[in-house]
Amino acid sequence: MSKYFSRSEFSCNCGCGFDTVDFELIEMLDQLRENFDKPIHITSGCRCKEYNAKVGGSVNSQHLLGRAADIQVKNVDPAIVYEVADKMGFGGVGCYATFTHVDTRDGRSRWEG
Repeated sequence: MSKYFSRSEFSCNCGCGFDTVDFELIEMLDQLRENFDKPIHITSGCRCKEYNAKVGGSVNSQHLLGRAADIQVKNVDPAIVYEVADKMGFGGVGCYATFTHVDTRDGRSRWEG
């Protein structure tokens, strides 16, 4: 699937099996991984509608389309990951206390959670 990631890392956390990931997202995450030269942990990838609702995700979440990942780069502050992801051109980038959200939506969206 990719140099650094397996499909199972993107599977919906509810166990339903949804793991269809956007190819552009994988390519950009590979580039991000190479930029930091550190492992990236996917805390949330694909989400089915039920799981997305359970975790309070937006009804229009890119996770529902397999176009988003919440990530942690080993030993890198989420704010730094946010800055680099922003410069790389991810469609959506959100900064949270313990992770960074990245997605490949059409258009550009930035936020802090």
